[in-house]
Amino acid sequence: MSWETASFLILGAVLLGGFVWYERSRPPSQVVALVAALAALAVAGRVAFAALPNVVATTDIVVFAGFALGPAPGFAVGALGGLVSNFWLGQGPWTPWQMAGWGMCGIFGAALALGGRNVGRLTLAAACGFAGIAYGALLNFSLMATYGGDLSLERFLALESRAVPFDAAHAIGNVALALLAGPAMVRMLIRFRERFEWRTPAVVTGLLLTLVLAAAVPAGAQASDTGRAALWLQSVQNPDGGWGSSPDRDSSADITSWAMLGLEAAGRNPLDVRRRGRSPVGFLRAKVSELTSSGDFARTILALKGAGVDPRSFGGRNLVAALAKRRRDNGSYEGWPSSTAFAVIALRSAGAKGGLDRSLSWLARAQNGNGGWGDVPGSPSTADGTGAAMQAMPGSKVARRGLAYLRKAQRPGGGYMLGGSGGVNSQSTAWAVQGMLAVGADPAKIRAGGKSALAHLAARQAKDGHYTYSASSDQTPVWVTGQALAATAGKPFPISTVPRKPQASPPPAFAAPPSTSGSSSTPGSPSLPEVPKRSLSEGGAGSTGGTPGNRGSSGLPPAAGGAAPPPGGLGGGGQEGEEPLPVERAPAPASARSAGDARPGPSPWAPLGIGLATGGLALGGVLFLGRRYGW
Repeated sequence: MSWETASFLILGAVLLGGFVWYERSRPPSQVVALVAALAALAVAGRVAFAALPNVVATTDIVVFAGFALGPAPGFAVGALGGLVSNFWLGQGPWTPWQMAGWGMCGIFGAALALGGRNVGRLTLAAACGFAGIAYGALLNFSLMATYGGDLSLERFLALESRAVPFDAAHAIGNVALALLAGPAMVRMLIRFRERFEWRTPAVVTGLLLTLVLAAAVPAGAQASDTGRAALWLQSVQNPDGGWGSSPDRDSSADITSWAMLGLEAAGRNPLDVRRRGRSPVGFLRAKVSELTSSGDFARTILALKGAGVDPRSFGGRNLVAALAKRRRDNGSYEGWPSSTAFAVIALRSAGAKGGLDRSLSWLARAQNGNGGWGDVPGSPSTADGTGAAMQAMPGSKVARRGLAYLRKAQRPGGGYMLGGSGGVNSQSTAWAVQGMLAVGADPAKIRAGGKSALAHLAARQAKDGHYTYSASSDQTPVWVTGQALAATAGKPFPISTVPRKPQASPPPAFAAPPSTSGSSSTPGSPSLPEVPKRSLSEGGAGSTGGTPGNRGSSGLPPAAGGAAPPPGGLGGGGQEGEEPLPVERAPAPASARSAGDARPGPSPWAPLGIGLATGGLALGGVLFLGRRYGW
């Protein structure tokens, strides 16, 4: 039995014990009704705030329920709230952890009442803030328990550090809500508990109405889930390590680079993402000779930098020098603003400085009077080109004028069109979001028709995690998802290098010399489990947001009838400076394998003992306090 399985068994026992405890407490019918109503309110408090990254009212409601009604009802409110809310937000292996986390928040609220039920507003707010941090720590641990890998304090602290912005948002939201409504809600619940009768039917009506409104919240108001999107990308990776534009298509260097950028934005290093032992970096290395355009080089440089791979020595080519050589005398690349912007971003990320000022000056002169950029200088502004240019010159007055254009160009529903007459689509919307982020604007606050661009992208996320091109089309889902991920993860280009997962060293007795072939690893090499990064914000930089079939590097400027190239064009590349990959083990004799060579991972007994001890202390401590204080 693996320690991941053991942890889920412990988790199931804790949840089962909590519900049995609640049932054995024989609550009166009035309390049962109030628990159901509060659970509904907890669901509404999560779904209604889904568009705000990690801001939920659920934690406060559960703490208040435990404080006023006791630990068993508080646990039931939290566990039910986590379970039912995921019918809107998506069920998965995270659900039982969320149920347990919010259930423990209910018990924590009951423990807070031991010092008396007349606590002040600031005390309630501090308790709710602490509950948010503790809940986040449990969910961070759940990533290790669910997806395997190294079980160590260092890895847990690394997960904690990456989750600081999200846990901080959770805690700050809890404190703000508690300061606003905490004392009033606690007084109401305590009065009801003391009387055990409905004095004001309007309370019940209001709570039930809240649940109805929560059920009516459209999908567009829900937050996108970058973790699910990244897992979907990994699930459709081809055996050669790359990706095609759709799961049924052969791998190509251009789509592989976009998928890498999306994974990097979601916190995954592509060197750790393998299928049959092959990584996308190895696939790009095998295709490096196919790179020809400015977009090819720029996009590949960005993908490699995010993986921590040196683009100056990759497959026998210096991609940075190759891109710099394509700069025209006037500073532009291909004479197109989007290609010029993408090249500037890539060169700057690689530390190249020569000639950038000339390119930025050309880009500033190509800006239209309305603040945007078109496919070619003087053509109508587009969200795609504008978003790319804003990322090339973040913080400048020129880029701030681009933000003014994006505000005016946003369509009802929050999305953006391809050009001036194309349909609203996820890829154009993703470019606009990244442009906003580059100049420090909050995409969630820029709205049209009451909807933000992030809400539009969230509405385009399918149940399996991938993003659709538009409301009516699901073409090239890999491409679209790779682009959308960077926007929903809140990452403008360039994306910082993503740390790799700890690599296990194979026993020397079975080590073979590393392969020097073009692929990143041999087909028999073991793939490593991936740990998704929790992100409640709501992907990627893509090509121009038009019909993907018309988006490639056609070689013709838009005015000549060719489709405008995406800011990154199409193409790929690999990296010779990539970190050493796991080497293939020579097969051991059958007797050796059966005797002790099977090593699936860490022993389950240490976490099993820790989990049992923790669960026993939690439940035993609550039962003791219950008997002591008459809960």
